[in-house]
Amino acid sequence: MTAPAPLAAADVTAFHDRLLATPGWPQAEPAPPAPGLWQWIQANHRNNCLLWAEEDLARRTTVADAEIAANKRAIDRYNQARNDATERVDELLLLALGVVDEAAARSEAPLAQVAAGARLNSETAGSMIDRLSILSLKLQAMGEQVRRTDVDEAHRATSRLKWERLAQQRGDLAGCLDELLAQTAAGRAFFKVYRQFKMYNDPAFNPELVKERRRQP
Repeated sequence: MTAPAPLAAADVTAFHDRLLATPGWPQAEPAPPAPGLWQWIQANHRNNCLLWAEEDLARRTTVADAEIAANKRAIDRYNQARNDATERVDELLLLALGVVDEAAARSEAPLAQVAAGARLNSETAGSMIDRLSILSLKLQAMGEQVRRTDVDEAHRATSRLKWERLAQQRGDLAGCLDELLAQTAAGRAFFKVYRQFKMYNDPAFNPELVKERRRQP
């Protein structure tokens, strides 16, 4: 008997939208629906939201360079946390789907429970959830453009068409996520945890940070 998928894409998109509508989000963070998988889906979404705000601030042209530098450092920090959360989502989904055991979830060990003939999906379920998070932010931002009163109707109409296209894109991606999870549960497909290894945040790997450290007395 095929095991059920550990989550549904519709629940993920509704969760993303609900968090965006929560007063004080993302600075104030509500308790996740459950520890584990949903905790890390929320962490991914929160860091995407914080990253989005910093990206807007980093494009300012009338502030001191020091403020932009602070934005850039925050962007690096949130991007690292966003990727860490995505990897953890993949680990927990693979555990829930029975593709790996607890010992292998955080290692590079081979996937022990992959059925013969199952296809490897190049995009992970966690990265799809990450993209759904970003699409929810795009929909929110484009919706604000549709509701603006300081622009003409042509701007609102163009924004409305873009919002509809973004909604279609999110629906398509949600369907692909459901299909991947269902096929993985049935043994017809699988995905792996693809480590990002963000070298620019690691002083042992970033060549410029290595140079700085060597110059220090």
